[in-house]
Amino acid sequence: MNTARFYPIGTPGVPWGDAERLAWRERQVRHRRYDQDVVPRVEALAGDFEVVRYGELAYGADSYPLLALKSRDWRPDLPVALVTGGVHGYETSGVLGALRFAEEEAARYTGRVNLLVAPCVSPWAYERICRWNYHAVDPNRNFGARREAAESSALIALLAPLAGQFLLHIDLHETTDTDATEFQPALAARDGKEPDRDGVPDGFYLVGDSETTRLDFQQAVIEAVRRVTHIAPPDEQGRIIGFPVIAEGVIEFPVRQSGLCASLTGAPFTTTTEVYPDSPRTTPEACVEAQVTAVRAALDFALDHQR
Repeated sequence: MNTARFYPIGTPGVPWGDAERLAWRERQVRHRRYDQDVVPRVEALAGDFEVVRYGELAYGADSYPLLALKSRDWRPDLPVALVTGGVHGYETSGVLGALRFAEEEAARYTGRVNLLVAPCVSPWAYERICRWNYHAVDPNRNFGARREAAESSALIALLAPLAGQFLLHIDLHETTDTDATEFQPALAARDGKEPDRDGVPDGFYLVGDSETTRLDFQQAVIEAVRRVTHIAPPDEQGRIIGFPVIAEGVIEFPVRQSGLCASLTGAPFTTTTEVYPDSPRTTPEACVEAQVTAVRAALDFALDHQR
């Protein structure tokens, strides 16, 4: 094994135990506050939405209420659309995009669809700008058979009574330079494997679920977002993060097998957004607006093409 770029915790080739996970956690620094950035914005929407407290995380001395926004005019005859952000807490525009959509755009869909918005699924990681939760577990690999992340289990429980009612689920993510410099090496060290060497795509792209999705849906979202920020090109092998590009800015695979959040509802229209905030060709503001645009385009297409 090449150890030249190995992560500074653990032994190359040996999966982490409790001591290594503790050492990793002690490296994480709180950079921002969920109770200041996210909770007040959610609570400010109580006039337009029902604020649902669907769980609470207790990590060390810290606790975090898990909050979702649910349409106040909920109607059993309408389909449900789910917007999730912050499944990876460090992916800032996903959190901010979900909040902005709820604040500025959701009213357009009153009487057409029941909305459920979970803007920050992983608040401990949001504060520390990292991918994993307190236990060095990736919530976005725990929406399938594996249930090791409390963040994922709480969201699963929230949605369980709505099974079969979902028209749309859009999960808002980012791909950043730290995917390559921090998170891929950390993952390899944690699992005792060699790091992946996938490059970071420069631009916006979508990950569809090959078991449920429609390409025309993905393409409609891409066409809307290209007005806001640039679309990621494929690499020299015609791939993005190792998967073949099936249309401009679109890859797909069976996301349920990986336990990804986008597989959670089984909705006929599902996608995961990925923006690249570190690109010199965009700005943090454009990335947030790209997320809002993607949600709006996804909803419009799904509502226009529902059976």
